[in-house]
Amino acid sequence: MASRTLTAQRQRALEILVRLKRLYPEAPCTLDYTTPVQLMVATILSAQCTDERVNKVTPALFERFPDAPALAAAELPEIESLIRSTGFYRNKAKNIQAACRLIMVEYGGEVPSSMEELLKLPGVARKTANVVLAHAYNIHAGVTVDTHVKRLSNRLGLTQHADPIRIERDLMQLLPQPDWENWSIRLIYHGRAVCNARNPACDRCLLADLCPSADPTKVVAAVVSDVAIAPSLEVLSLE
Repeated sequence: MASRTLTAQRQRALEILVRLKRLYPEAPCTLDYTTPVQLMVATILSAQCTDERVNKVTPALFERFPDAPALAAAELPEIESLIRSTGFYRNKAKNIQAACRLIMVEYGGEVPSSMEELLKLPGVARKTANVVLAHAYNIHAGVTVDTHVKRLSNRLGLTQHADPIRIERDLMQLLPQPDWENWSIRLIYHGRAVCNARNPACDRCLLADLCPSADPTKVVAAVVSDVAIAPSLEVLSLE
């Protein structure tokens, strides 16, 4: 990006961030876990699966196999049986066990706390690594890009790329580092509640006046004050 264009993009991205924080004041991780290895496992399971479904599966999984040593020594078919409903369960089970075995051999049973080391683990790509680093270690090494973040970042004109790594790089240029992870969570909330893939509700979107993709036939006026109606928690819980 040229310097002037980058500055303008940063200003717009910051305004979007401010409004997202107003809409969604709390931005916790939506996966249930108590340890870094449990967060890693839950995030691996969340691929092509909703967090809600993962959170229904992990209590039994973590009761039976609570840590890396237990998962590393488990019978693979038992892991598969416990995670079957998350989809792609054979590949996920194989990666989870392989990652835990590598954690035992190379990292003393502890999930590593650097992007470089996390990416060496089977089943761990940048999305999973970013989630683990941010929520387990409070290290903001990048921006988590899932399908919602990819779609909304393009709709908002913050990137023109389809590749998640290139989208992540664009967003890292535009956003303050401490907000990299909560940006993703808030954008996911907004994608579920307002800017859905098939029929975005531009008429009740707090970001409409900042969005080059907003449907002008739906947007009566840009709502930028505190009287804007935030999406209800009931709507957020549907997915």
